[in-house]
Amino acid sequence: MADATSIEWTDATWNPVTGCTKISAGCDHCYAERFSERFRGVKDHPFEHGFDLTFRPERLKQPIAWRRPRMIFVNSMSDLFHKGVPRAFVDAVFDTMEQADWHVFQVLTKRSSRMRTYVNARYAGKSAPGHIWMGVSVEDGTRLSRVRHLGDTAARVRFLSLEPLIGPIDGLDLNGIHWTIVGGESGPGARPMHPDWVRQIRNRCVAHGVPFFFKQWGGRTPKAGGRLLDDREWNQLPDLPIAAGPERPPRVAAV
Repeated sequence: MADATSIEWTDATWNPVTGCTKISAGCDHCYAERFSERFRGVKDHPFEHGFDLTFRPERLKQPIAWRRPRMIFVNSMSDLFHKGVPRAFVDAVFDTMEQADWHVFQVLTKRSSRMRTYVNARYAGKSAPGHIWMGVSVEDGTRLSRVRHLGDTAARVRFLSLEPLIGPIDGLDLNGIHWTIVGGESGPGARPMHPDWVRQIRNRCVAHGVPFFFKQWGGRTPKAGGRLLDDREWNQLPDLPIAAGPERPPRVAAV
């Protein structure tokens, strides 16, 4: 678990699984793969095996020991619903999230159909706890099935990560969506993001009252293009109850 992170829309990361395989064009220049593969073969390094799918059971209980409430991005270096992750291991991750209910857990996947099947079975007849947010990553208009799967998932809080946005997304259905994040690609070979793609999504979010968070334009580095969209930052967060403690007030939607 990382106690601090440069990811603007979360407070910390928790990686009980690392490594993944590519599933669509949004994976082509995966930052997690690029980082992990730098250390392949380095003896005793956490990424000695590069970006191979790796289970880390010793990390399963980490959030329980982290007493100050945080927003935690689950598996920033993997995908919890990868077909190679056994159901029993997914169960163990959810067991911890349910127990550590003073945190907010942000579960983000491209394997949306497996997420829907798992969540709907685990919480049959009800919804997942409100502090476990379920999200899907969508890179262009060809992957809207993930949004439909998310809409069919028994979650109280649903969010979209439209990053890296590499094409327009027409007709985005925001029904039942509580938060939308948009960001451009960064790193070697980064594909440019057209401003009109972002504005189209921003305008749709504003029209439907969905909080909109613009993470970055991207480029050679994540910060290269800055975060301004039409001369302002967009840092909206869901206007929903979020875990809070004496060191942290609740966070609500803000412009």
